[in-house]
Amino acid sequence: MIDQVTVDKVLETANSQIIEVVSDYVTLRRRGINYLGNCPFHNEKTPSFTVSPHKGIFKCFGCGEGGNALNFVMKHDQLSFVDAIRALGKKFNIEVAEEEYSPEQQKQRNERESMMVISEYAGKFFGKNLTDTDEGKSVGLSYFRSRGFRDDIIEKFQLGYSPEQRDAFTKNALKQGYKIEYLEKTGLTIVRDNYQADRFRGRVMFPIHSLAGKVIAFGGRILKNDKKTAKYLNSPESDIYHKSRVLYGIFHAKQEVTRQDRCYLVEGYTDVLSFHQAGISNVVASSGTALTSDQIRLIARFTKNITIIYDGDPAGLKASLRGIDLVLAEGMNVKILLLPDGEDPDTFAKERNEEQLKQYIEAHQQDFIKFKTSLLLADAQNDPIKKAQLIQDIVRSISIIPDTITRSVYVKECSTLLKVDERVLMQETGKLQKKKQEEDFRRNTPRPSNGPPDMPPPEIFNQPSSGPSAPSASPSPGITVNPLELEEREILRFLVKFGELPLNPDEEEKVSVGQYILHELKQDDLMSTNPLYNQMMEAYDAVSENTSTPALKFFVNNSNPDLSRLASDLIGKEHDLSRIHHKFGVVTNVEELLPTLVPKIVMELKWKKVKIVVKEKRQQLQQIEMAGGDMEALLEHMKEVNTWQQVLTHISKELGGRTIV
Repeated sequence: MIDQVTVDKVLETANSQIIEVVSDYVTLRRRGINYLGNCPFHNEKTPSFTVSPHKGIFKCFGCGEGGNALNFVMKHDQLSFVDAIRALGKKFNIEVAEEEYSPEQQKQRNERESMMVISEYAGKFFGKNLTDTDEGKSVGLSYFRSRGFRDDIIEKFQLGYSPEQRDAFTKNALKQGYKIEYLEKTGLTIVRDNYQADRFRGRVMFPIHSLAGKVIAFGGRILKNDKKTAKYLNSPESDIYHKSRVLYGIFHAKQEVTRQDRCYLVEGYTDVLSFHQAGISNVVASSGTALTSDQIRLIARFTKNITIIYDGDPAGLKASLRGIDLVLAEGMNVKILLLPDGEDPDTFAKERNEEQLKQYIEAHQQDFIKFKTSLLLADAQNDPIKKAQLIQDIVRSISIIPDTITRSVYVKECSTLLKVDERVLMQETGKLQKKKQEEDFRRNTPRPSNGPPDMPPPEIFNQPSSGPSAPSASPSPGITVNPLELEEREILRFLVKFGELPLNPDEEEKVSVGQYILHELKQDDLMSTNPLYNQMMEAYDAVSENTSTPALKFFVNNSNPDLSRLASDLIGKEHDLSRIHHKFGVVTNVEELLPTLVPKIVMELKWKKVKIVVKEKRQQLQQIEMAGGDMEALLEHMKEVNTWQQVLTHISKELGGRTIV
């Protein structure tokens, strides 16, 4: 655990030298006061990636990524917050002091580190055996070369060979001082009473790397024709290796997956090697195991687009179908490529160069709806029962997709392909969606100790507490977006850029921009539906009266990566201030207009919110009238509408009788 003083020191140093940090990964050239380069997070030909040294932030106007130096390192190298702090501390020669762990924590940490060290040693041992021993060269190296793998690929993936001798690796490791308990825990050695033997003896070795490039496990292939022995053997589960969360090749693929904004998913180790040898490196493998949600989420950290490439045999077809729904459920865009009969990704890639392979994939990959439809229709033929089952199967897959717009697009396409009324498909999808939501609600929502079992959903936003009678309203449950997004972001932008500046510089008792904004929003209970926006307000509220740190520095250097990323995004465009100030003509010094601008943007938020409430109240009044409600309720509701309308009129006058944003 790193103490906060060290975190702050690393953040301040790294952000003040963000050009040096980013230049390790991106070629930058100066443009005015900023620097420009090609974004490392998506594939682009025209540079849209900007680094601002005086603000200590980066921003890509192509893909939207942004943040401070720490955010950049975390995103690019896929490091945790703590690991990124360590990396930046090392770069700038800052000693990263860490608090002491409890005895149990220290024991676990030591065990993990010991297992990592042994796995790294094993990788070097197997690699050295492959290239430096007679047995390794004649058996292991000759096998890889017979499969057509070049030496650079063998070296890149640290391929190796485990000797045939029963305990060659174990003896060597013990001789080097490694403990038998960790050899056993990593699965490298099998221990039974006094019996000790190498797990992978007589096999060519495929090291499995973590996201950071550390060896955490192995896959081994036997070279003998022994039907009683498994062809491939993997390391068992351990504290450092969970096969359901790991993808073979992810370390070598992550950067190119991000740049290409697509990941190719294959099945085996040699499939990955052959793709790399053909010049395509944005490829990973599920290592022969069934695809899992954790593996899909790992890919989703780099791209939302995935192409599953499997053998063109029945087993490959079934594997593709099993994986589709899992990928869809994670909100990914999935395409399927079925190779010709008798081909697998390994052999197919070896027969083609990079350009030919890319062209084939582009021409033959199908989105899941076309793939599944063509596959299942062939089986259904003219059988109406089977066709109905096919439609239900596809609708079930569509209903899994979390994004509403994507679902509707697939429903439309499914309707065209299957010649089924779009409304029918939409209705069925809706039923499945509702059923899933109910199941999720029951599963995830604890039952209250008293009161009815089915609690109503929370209101989308709290109503203002100011106004003549402060009436309340419940907005329609169908609203799922933040109707005040633009206004709230505008207020946050002023908070970040000018939070510490005085709003009334000519008065004796100064009030800062931040204090004014926080007071006004608290006073009228103007909470956002976006929890991160509220978090930003709360974070500044907690320190605003006890710090002289400028708001911009406070947020950009914030140890919460989400807050620093949001701040960087808000100030990404220097000129992107509220259109309010356009009425004043050309503005050269925005600070001079803060006493006018800030109250207006806050008032604009209130106007928009009250306008929404008025609309809601009018709709409710209309519903009461149509339902023939009693006169007393009708009159009461008419009074509420009138009250809110008066509030709206009052705010409109304050704004000059018109909206601003």
